[in-house]
This record gives sequence, structure tokens and C-alpha cells, in this order.
Amino acid sequence: MQLSHTTPILRSFDEAKAREFYVQFLGFQVDWDHRFEPGLPLYLQVSRDACVLHLSEHHGDACPGAALRIQVDDIDAFHAELMARAYGFARPVLQDMPWGSRDFTVTDPFGNRLTFTNAIST
Repeated sequence: MQLSHTTPILRSFDEAKAREFYVQFLGFQVDWDHRFEPGLPLYLQVSRDACVLHLSEHHGDACPGAALRIQVDDIDAFHAELMARAYGFARPVLQDMPWGSRDFTVTDPFGNRLTFTNAIST
């Protein structure tokens, strides 16, 4: 038996803000979205390379304020890409961490923190 990848579910509250942050700023693509009917909460999958996230407006699916660490193979290039987009709500600072990684953190419009890093313990 072998366990595989995880797909975190992050709480969201506003489709336009979610798409602006995850698609326009972070460069994810929308893989699919679902509503049981018009006017009901959105459930959305976004991905970028091997990183897959679910965003849910459904009460009870997740709590705002989650924290994720996402490994990036070229943290400097990714940071430069985001800074070039001049997103008005985030100016992440790339830091050399005492444990040897390089990290930066952004907080989505719903209070979820995404830390991008060049190293995750295995």
C-alpha cells in the first residue's frame, strides 16, 4: 500500500477575488468548477504544474486561515514572476530561513497562508 499526493481544500468566499488571486496573480489555471445550481456556493479546482488546490465556498468544507507549504524548484524565478505582476494586495518578501530554505508567504483574500519554499523535508 502507498499513499499519494494530497489536495488541500481552502475556504473561499468570493469567486472574483479567488480567481484574481489564484489565476491572475499566482498563475494557476482553473481545471474545473462546480455549483449544484446557480446562486449556490462554488467549488473550484485550480492547479499549476503538480500543485493542485481546491477552493470551496461551502460552509463546513474548510476553515479560513489554513497554512500550506508549497515546494517550488526555482523560488527566485517564481518570486520575480509574482513581483512583476504588481498585484496590489501582496508584495511577498523572499527570505533566507535559518534552517536553510528560501521562502516567501502570501495570504489569499480569505486568510489562507501559502508559503512557497525551495525545500520541504521528506
